Amino acid sequence: MDALDQFLKTFFDWQAIGEVIPQMLTVGLPNTLILAVSSAILGCILGLVLAVMGISRNPVLRWISRVYTDIFRGLPAILVIVVIGIGLGPILRQLTGITNPFPLAILALTLMAGAYIGEIFRSGIQSVDKGQLEASRALGFGYGQAMLLVVIPQGIRRVLPALVNQLIALIKDSSLIYLLGVTAGQRELYRVSNDYAANSGSLSPLIAAGLLYLILTVPLTHLVNFMDKRLREGKAARAEPDEAAALVGKGA
Repeated sequence: MDALDQFLKTFFDWQAIGEVIPQMLTVGLPNTLILAVSSAILGCILGLVLAVMGISRNPVLRWISRVYTDIFRGLPAILVIVVIGIGLGPILRQLTGITNPFPLAILALTLMAGAYIGEIFRSGIQSVDKGQLEASRALGFGYGQAMLLVVIPQGIRRVLPALVNQLIALIKDSSLIYLLGVTAGQRELYRVSNDYAANSGSLSPLIAAGLLYLILTVPLTHLVNFMDKRLREGKAARAEPDEAAALVGKGA
């Protein structure tokens, strides 16, 4: 039982968890959300561009999209963050004087997210029936107008659950920016917990960080399931009373 007691003391010291939670909520959580949401928005923009290039009639654009996607989907996230953050960091500081690692961290996360989101968008757009494009052209739309106003919106709607899954991945990947060196006020959830664990000798703060990650990601996971079910089954129709039954009821 000594081993079990040591395990509980190391990972479930509720006093240590209670001490680190306020700093996680005031410092770590906002920074994590800034990183994840910013890179998700920029990644969607980049991904849509890559998706359009990927289905373009121009073979050069298709080739560029394919090479980009293969590279940034194949590289480990930690490697991309280190190369972008540490490699471009000195250049950014010389050109702009900015020492905040967030812009480069967001850039690295965006480059990776764009590759995944581009494939998500491409599959969604290509899943739209070709008759939609043909019908739009028959109504007088040009190819670009038909794609922009008819096909692409339908494709995006079909892949909303997958986009939320990508946001979940970005929330977790944001924990890797500690590699770039951050100040006390720039730390995200993992870094706050890791620093406290190093100072206290207890690993319980890491469990606290895990709980906050779960609080962020589990509702999003259920949102994905709800959206997927809604898109597959459609909105439940409101039950209408039978007219004949209504008339009989009035007569009674």
